Amino acid sequence: MADLLEWPKQDKRRLLHVVYRVGDLDRTIKFYTECLGMKLLRQRDVPEEKYANAFLGFGPEQSHFVVELTYNYGVSSYDIGDGFGHFAIATQDVYKLAEHIRSKGGNITREPGPLQGGTIVVAFVKDPDGYTFALIQRPTIHDPFCQIMLRVGDLERSIQFYEKAVGLKLLRKVDKPDNKYTAALLGYAEEHETTVLELTYNYGVTEYTKGNAYAQIAIGTDDVYKSAQVVSAVAQELGGKITRPPGPLPGLNTKITSFLDPDGWKTVLVDNEDFLKELN
Repeated sequence: MADLLEWPKQDKRRLLHVVYRVGDLDRTIKFYTECLGMKLLRQRDVPEEKYANAFLGFGPEQSHFVVELTYNYGVSSYDIGDGFGHFAIATQDVYKLAEHIRSKGGNITREPGPLQGGTIVVAFVKDPDGYTFALIQRPTIHDPFCQIMLRVGDLERSIQFYEKAVGLKLLRKVDKPDNKYTAALLGYAEEHETTVLELTYNYGVTEYTKGNAYAQIAIGTDDVYKSAQVVSAVAQELGGKITRPPGPLPGLNTKITSFLDPDGWKTVLVDNEDFLKELN
């Protein structure tokens, strides 16, 4: 068991992409490329399954975290729920980016400025489907898509789960008693070098609605079978469950496994080699 729990730390892991649903694929692609500066990387339409998707990001999928947008035929809106927090984009000039988004008709929900009691300059915008994006000012940027924030009901339990089951490292914790929340940032490298998962606990709130808009995060692994064993073992202790046993996807042959964390947030682990074959 001890050897098994070492596997996530030895594995070659990387946050690959986040999957969520949108009501109009072309409208969202236009907003992300024209307002946020992303590039459309690939697109596919699957009429027999009645859906289409598009991958967008700030660089190639082999090295950058990207979004996978899913459009289900005939569904024009979704419920985001109150558990999903935001995505975040790092920029060297928040004021300039916010002004650019406003000039394109974007919805700025918090004007640029320092965070309360701090010096970090941020702004918040909403995309056409209502997903919130934080804009964060940073002097140097590795990948502009720098974080995903989800709300959880028990922060210590969630930190343990993502450390043990997923192999993420706790980078820092921020406690804001005045605002009644604590946040933990986890990643596979330092915060300025990678996309991080931010888990937020709001004092006294143990449950959130998930809605049907946000879907999952995908993470690369060298062995989905061994990784699933680890998740199963950790889930017995902390909660969560495997929702798709490890194995190849029909048609694609990409090996994956998927699971829910103790709060019900979904993660998919994808075989690293198979993922790269998909891109070629």
